[in-house]
This record gives sequence, C-alpha cells and structure tokens, in this order.
Amino acid sequence: MKGRVLAVAAALIAGFLAGYFATSRRTQQVTTDKKGRRILYWVDPMHPSYKSDRPGIAPDCGMKLEPVYAEAEPPAAQPKGRILYWRDPQQPEYRSDKPGLNPETGNELEPVYEEAGGHPPGTIHISPEKQQLIGVTWATAEVTPVSRQVRALGRVTYDETRLVEVHAKVEGWVEKVFVNFTGQQVRKGEPLLTVYSPELLASQNELLLAARAQQILESGPVSHARAYSRTLLEAARKRLELWDVSAEQIEQVLATGQPIRSVTIYAPADGYVLQRQAFPSQRITPETKLYTLADLSRVWIIAEVFESEAGLMRPGLLARIQLAHLPGRSLSARVSYVQPELDPATRTLKVRLEAANPELILKPEMFVEVEFELSLGRKLTVPAEAVLDSGVRKTVFVDRGNGYLEPRQVETGEQAGGRVVILKGLRAGERVVASGNFLIDSESQLKAALGAMGAPPAGTSAEHKHD
Repeated sequence: MKGRVLAVAAALIAGFLAGYFATSRRTQQVTTDKKGRRILYWVDPMHPSYKSDRPGIAPDCGMKLEPVYAEAEPPAAQPKGRILYWRDPQQPEYRSDKPGLNPETGNELEPVYEEAGGHPPGTIHISPEKQQLIGVTWATAEVTPVSRQVRALGRVTYDETRLVEVHAKVEGWVEKVFVNFTGQQVRKGEPLLTVYSPELLASQNELLLAARAQQILESGPVSHARAYSRTLLEAARKRLELWDVSAEQIEQVLATGQPIRSVTIYAPADGYVLQRQAFPSQRITPETKLYTLADLSRVWIIAEVFESEAGLMRPGLLARIQLAHLPGRSLSARVSYVQPELDPATRTLKVRLEAANPELILKPEMFVEVEFELSLGRKLTVPAEAVLDSGVRKTVFVDRGNGYLEPRQVETGEQAGGRVVILKGLRAGERVVASGNFLIDSESQLKAALGAMGAPPAGTSAEHKHD
C-alpha cells in the first residue's frame, strides 16, 4: 500500500516537471528574438502608452506592435563610421569640417560619425510606399531671384522745394488785392496786389531825373559827364529792379515821364494759395508775408516703414502708390530721402518719396498705401513649407536616396513668393521634403525616444503604416 502511494506521488511529480519545462521552453521562444534578446512587452509606436504581452496589431491605429527589450544591443556591436563633421556639444547647430574650438563658446568640438550604411546621425528610413501613404512631396534647393514686397502707410504733403512766400521789399500800403482767397490757383506773372510806397515813388522820380540829365549831357562837350549821366540812369533803373519793379513798368515810367503811384506785385511762380495775409489798406513792411504759394504738380509722400524693414530702404527705390478713392489705379513714386533716425513713439522710419501729380490726384494730407518691390538678388531657396520651424531650430529633411531621410538644421533668411532663403545648411541641387514633414518629424523624434529606451534603430515606426 505504501509503495503504491509513493509510485503515484512520483508520477505526479514527473508530470509537473515535464509540464514546467515544456512551458518554460514555449515562454523562452515567445519572449526572446533571434538574437537572444529578452522581450519585455510589445508597444504601439504611435501610442507608447498601449502595451501588450504578445505581438500583433494595435487596435486603435492598425500599426504593427514593436518589441521593447530588456537590454540594448552592446555598443561594441555598432562600429563607428567615418567622421562627417565636428560640432559643439553645447551648441549643436555650430558645425565645422575640421577639429578645433568653437570661437564663440570656446568649447572643444566633438566628431559626428556616419551611422551604419553611410548615413548621417538621425537618418530615418521610410519606404516609397509609406512615403506615398503619408503624402510626401519633394522640392529642390535652387538659386532663384528673390524679391520682397514691403507695404507702408504714406501721407501726401507739399514738396517743400516748391513752396514760395511772397513779400514786398519796401514799406507801404496795400491798395488793391487781385488774389483774395486761400486755395486759389495762380500762374507765374499773374498780378497779386498793388502797393503804394513813398520809397518806390521817390525812386521813380530819381529815374526820371537821371533820364533828363542824360538827355542834356549827351549833347554837351564833356565826355566824362556823358558817361557819368549814363551811370546814374543805370543805377536808378537797377534800384527799381531790385525792388521787384518789372522792366515793363520801368519802361512805362520812362515813356510817359510820370511815376506809377501804385506798383503791382506779380506771382513769382505757379501754384495754389496756401496762406493769404494781404488785405486792402493794410500797412506792410518787407517782413510781412503776403502769400504762401505751393506748386502741386509734384508732391512728397512720407511713408512710415517698420523697424524690421528699415534696413531695406535706400534712395532711388521705386514704389507703387495705391489710392483708396481710386481703386484699381496706381501711381509711381521714387524714394528721394531716408530719415537718419527712427520715430521713438511709433518705432518706424520715415521715408520720403517724390511723385508727379499732373492731374492733382494726390492732395496734401491724403493717406495712401505705398508698396515697395525690393529685389534681393539671386539666393539659395526652398519652398517655405519645406522648413519645419519649432521656434528653437529650423529643420529640413534631405533625401539620401533609397528611402533614407536626413534631418538637417538650417539657417533661413528672407521669405518671399512662397520660398524662403537658406543661409546655411543646404547646397544647391539637394532634394528635400516639401510636404509631409510633420509626420516625418514625428517619426524622427520617435526613433530618438526609442533609441533612448534601448530599442534598436532598425525598428523605428517609419516602417509601419499610418492610419
């Protein structure tokens, strides 16, 4: 009886051990890969929070689950390739083609090696099928003409070189006023007003006396007396001319032998009356400003350009003027002067333009829109959407061939016409991703995250489908 019990117990123990070892062998097959690395669990690469204890497909996005290993492959198994460049470990965007120090920080540069397969660090692989699935398109870095439009608000004002003030050069009294309201248009040589001046009347009498003396002495025997009389006559004439008495008025005095009681003052230039301070019976002196005239056939436009665009302004630039009351019509203007300082209140730079105004469309104090078309020359550019701007760095994905994409940091300049200037980081002819780079960037970041967790680089999520 006792021997039978021992036999049954031995059979049970033998069955238990056989089942244990069989289960252990099955578990060993499931939880290790071909390289013998132990698998902890499987994870959805797009949603790392989802975990599974067996391989398969993620139920939410349909992507193949990836294994997470207990330990990474020994670093010795990843031989270093050739050196691509040297960089500052504290300033990764600084690169050099030779070892040394960063002149800005003084840090010693460290080498950056090719990854296995001859690709730069961070390169990811996306098969052509996956590229089509996520909508990848391509563009080429090209040297193209670059232009930029700058818009500014402008205010029309008078051309200060075409303003004229009218003064009388003698004391007297205004008798008649021919131009009697502000805004009236006058032409050069048109009479403005008449002035009675005792000084002018006395000077006319001196002219008449000099003319009579010359007539008497011309028939005399003394030659130097004749010359002296001619000099007196010329001096009397010149004095009246300096007081703005016209040649016709002087000839009228000599022809009639009578002085003109009220001398007429004429407009010295074409223009519109901006100010009128001449009234009948008004006493005037040479300091009295009678009229201010403005020639509006050409005007100034004062445009205010933002501080960020101030460096683009220079004399000679052409601009197009748009008027709110004449939609669809534009005028041309040219920069004649750039102010040397910014307006401290608005932080803008005042730029003066000159424009022809034959139809008087541009009226002083009118606001207009000024548009500058600036040519920046030929520069290396890519489509603006090809540059992924994170706020800290700007990245493009360069095609390395056979589905390999290299994330590369670049420095950018002006953006115009849907393209952006590349100052550093690309060469002409290199092909870059033009669309779909957000998804590619997420793949690149996922690869870096999995690499930090110990996952092998070859198993990035870029090899799987997206929903």
